[in-house]
Amino acid sequence: MPLLTGLMHRFAREQPFAGLAIAACLHVTAETAMLVRLLRVGGATVSLAASNPLSTQDDIAAALAVRYGIAVFARAGVDRPGYYRHIELALAESEKGPELVIDDGGDLVNTLHTRAVPLLANVRGGCESTTTGVIRLRRMAAEGALAFPVIAANDTPTKRMVEGTCGTGQSVIDGIMRATNTLLAGKTVVVAGFGASGRGVAERARGFGAQVIVTEIDPVRALDATLHGFRVLPMAQAAPAGEVFVTVTGSVDVIGTEHIAVMRDGAILANAGHFDAEIDVRALAGFATAVHRDVRPHVDAYDLADGRTVLLLAEGRVVNLVAAEGHPPEVMDLAFGIEALALAWLALATRPANPPGNLAPGNLAPGVHEVPEDIDAEAARLVLATMGTSIDTLTPAQLSYRESWRIGS
Repeated sequence: MPLLTGLMHRFAREQPFAGLAIAACLHVTAETAMLVRLLRVGGATVSLAASNPLSTQDDIAAALAVRYGIAVFARAGVDRPGYYRHIELALAESEKGPELVIDDGGDLVNTLHTRAVPLLANVRGGCESTTTGVIRLRRMAAEGALAFPVIAANDTPTKRMVEGTCGTGQSVIDGIMRATNTLLAGKTVVVAGFGASGRGVAERARGFGAQVIVTEIDPVRALDATLHGFRVLPMAQAAPAGEVFVTVTGSVDVIGTEHIAVMRDGAILANAGHFDAEIDVRALAGFATAVHRDVRPHVDAYDLADGRTVLLLAEGRVVNLVAAEGHPPEVMDLAFGIEALALAWLALATRPANPPGNLAPGNLAPGVHEVPEDIDAEAARLVLATMGTSIDTLTPAQLSYRESWRIGS
């Protein structure tokens, strides 16, 4: 992860988080460990909880705690009460609570606003890593419930392109193939959602020879999928045709029992969204006559009354992190690099007022804020440099032409 390695030298020198406590709720993986170490090198005291009960790598959690002295609250397979207890412990690790937070899905911010309200007064701001989390935060902000500024780190063009389209596209297909050992060539794959991540899944499935159907609620994205050669149908019409289903929407009940009722025998259901809500797993369990756990690792078979069986991967949780290893390190290098740079900018932009005559940059209002464009561009330039790639720069004449409205054709 050359970008984060380079930032370690810079943050060690600049100390952007000196004296600050940072609470993070992230997938506890080797890539996340690099981000946590970077924050620590930058002067922060860091506590870490898992953002998904099935994505924690216990050896990584142990290494962070033992080798680097990070307060880690995570264990693979923890139950739902334990999962939220870990988040509460990470928030309470600092006596007054954290000054900065990093979230992946919105559960940490939600816990702060519901079960850890006394700690809110100390929080200056945070970053959110996922589309699902940003959706939740925007709802909070619209209701006036969000108490501090949060940077939507997920929403930069570079992160959508690299992490969403490239990373999710590759890792989701990897998870499905590891779990099922199925041949995608010739199969009909239904992808629910054609955002940056859904596009990646659809493109990679087509690259393996699958016939891809896209379902969407957004007319612009549906048109985009159509113009890229994908068949677009409502889920009710796609359900009888599909053999492999992947949800990538950030919504709930995208696949319900009414869809499962008309699916083919042996249909494979996988979720690539953050929460296990896109496939109605609880309704499926009630709908089934029998459930056979782990017929293969991370594959549960649900027998239906008419003799059909459907296969649910990773218990309906995020398949690329449960059944595979998530995004490749190169992807998370860029994603975490953007997040670290944005958090360092946020630490400066929200610092308390200094003595008279030494003005701070000014506080950000509570709400959801975009990553500054120059941070996104800086991260892309740094990654290009690690790849040995050079690009052109504008000449003085080109700059003058771009900046003047007086020059005609």
